[in-house]
Amino acid sequence: RDSTILNSAVRPSLGTEEDRQFLWDNLQYIDIFATDHAPHTAEEKLSEKPPAGFPGLETMLPLLLTAVSDGRLTLEDIILRLHDNPIKIFNLPEQQNTFIEVDLEEKWTIPSAMRFSKAGWTPFAGMEVQGSVTRVVLRGNTVYIDGKVLAEPGSGEDVRRKTPVSQPTEPATLTTVTHPTSPATDRVKFASEESFTDTEFKAGGMVMASPKPKVLFQDPISKLSSGGSNVRRRQLSLPGDTNLGVRQGSLSETEEVVETRFVPVVRHNLNNKHILSVRQFDRNTLHQIFTVAHQFKRKLHPDIHTLATGCVLGTMFFEPSTRTHLSFSSAMQRLGGTVITLSPSESSLLKGESVEDTVRNIQGYCDIMVMRHPTPGQVTIAARYVNKPMINGGDGVGEHPTQALLDVFTIREEIGTVNGITVTMVGDLKHGRTVHSLARLLTLYNVKLQYVSPPELDMPAEVVDYVKNKGITQTSYRDVMDAMPSTDVLYVTRIQKRKKYRLRLCVDTTA
Repeated sequence: RDSTILNSAVRPSLGTEEDRQFLWDNLQYIDIFATDHAPHTAEEKLSEKPPAGFPGLETMLPLLLTAVSDGRLTLEDIILRLHDNPIKIFNLPEQQNTFIEVDLEEKWTIPSAMRFSKAGWTPFAGMEVQGSVTRVVLRGNTVYIDGKVLAEPGSGEDVRRKTPVSQPTEPATLTTVTHPTSPATDRVKFASEESFTDTEFKAGGMVMASPKPKVLFQDPISKLSSGGSNVRRRQLSLPGDTNLGVRQGSLSETEEVVETRFVPVVRHNLNNKHILSVRQFDRNTLHQIFTVAHQFKRKLHPDIHTLATGCVLGTMFFEPSTRTHLSFSSAMQRLGGTVITLSPSESSLLKGESVEDTVRNIQGYCDIMVMRHPTPGQVTIAARYVNKPMINGGDGVGEHPTQALLDVFTIREEIGTVNGITVTMVGDLKHGRTVHSLARLLTLYNVKLQYVSPPELDMPAEVVDYVKNKGITQTSYRDVMDAMPSTDVLYVTRIQKRKKYRLRLCVDTTA
C-alpha cells in the first residue's frame, strides 16, 4: 500500500510492483511468513528520524486469507510457513491445546486503526479483505473470542523454558468450525492439542487437526457462562507457577492463588425452548451448539460432570429405541443429572389417558423431556401442552433433529468442513426420518446432495422441494456406484419397517 507514513521508514524498503510479483512467483523459496508489530504512532513515523516498522499483527492473517480467497495462496501454504517451518527451523517446543480459529468467508474493510494496537493507525487502512480471526485458545484457555480479549495480564508463558522438539510429530492438515455471525461461512482452525484423541495432530503452534481425513450451548445451566474462578490456598515452595502466570517470588507462602478459566460465554436462543425440527436452526445456533459440543468432546470444560446437577430428564419413547434413548440418558448422567423413564406399556395410556394429558403430568416430575412417537407431528402437538423444554427424539417418518445435529457435527469433525462437499444418502429415503432432517439441515451450508434408492423409496417430494427452494443442487441415482465418484460423505440408512427392496450397495465382483 502506498502511503506517506509507509514511505517514511520501512525496513526493508517497499519494492516495486515488479518486485512484489517476483515474490509471488517464487513463493516456493520462501520458508516463513512473519510480521512486525511496532506500535509506533503516526506522529513518530512522520518525524524527522522515524523509527522503522509498523503494526501488522492484527492484519497479517486476514491479508493472508484474502490471498487464499484470491487464489494466490492455499491454506497449506499458510500452515507450512506459519507453523511447520518455524518449528523445524527454530526448534520450537510444542504448544499443547493451542489453536486459532479464523472465518474464511467474512468480508470487511480494514479501518483506519485496529482495535488493539496502540499505534492508532494501520498501513492497510481501507483495504477490502476476506477472512478474520474469531477465536484464540492458548494452552487450553480461550483468550480471545469474537473481538473480545479474555486473557488476564500475566497469563503468558516463556515457551523457551520448555523442552524443544526437533520437528512436528505429524504432518498438519486442517479442520473448520462455523462462525456465529456469518450465515454462510466456515472458519479454519489452526490447532495443536495434546489432549486430543489419536486422530488429531499433536504438534504445537498453528496447525490443524489430524493426519487422517477429518469428516470440528449456553446451556440451561449458568455455569457455562460464568467463566469461573476457583480460589484455593497453597504453599509456594516452587520458584514460580507458569500455569497460573505467577512471577517467581510474587506470592507469600500463605497467599491465595486465583485460578482463572477462560470459558467463552456462548449466547444462543435455545434456553427453555423446544427442539422439534431442524427448520428452527440457523448457522448462528449451529455454531453455538457445535462450539460447546467440541469443548465437551475434548473435555476442555472443567465442570462438565456437574453442569446438570439437580436436573431431571424425563424420557417418553412410544416406539422402540436403542441408541437415541441410551444417548440421551447417558448424556444427562454424564452432566450430573438424573433420568426418569415412562414405559408406555406400564402407563395410564393403557387406561385411555391421552398423550397430551400424559406429557402434561410428566412435566411435573422433570426439568426437560425427550419424546419419540410413531406419528409424524405428534411430538410437536404434545409440546404445546407443556411449559418444560421438549426434545423431539423422532416422530415416525417425520424428523429426527438431534440425529441431524450429530451427523453434521460428525462431518465437521471428520472432514473438517461442511461447505463445498457432496453428501450422498443411500437406502430408505422415503421413511427415514434421519435423512429428512439431515437434508434440511444441510441446506444451511454450501453442499450438493445425491440420493440413491429404488423408486419406491425415493426422498419425499416435500423434502426435495424444501431443499430445492434453498438453492441446493440435488441428483438422484439408482446405483450407488454411479454416485460414488463425486461423493465426499456416504450416508447409508437401513430399510425401514422391514420392507424389502433390492438396492445395489456394492460393486458386483462377479462381473
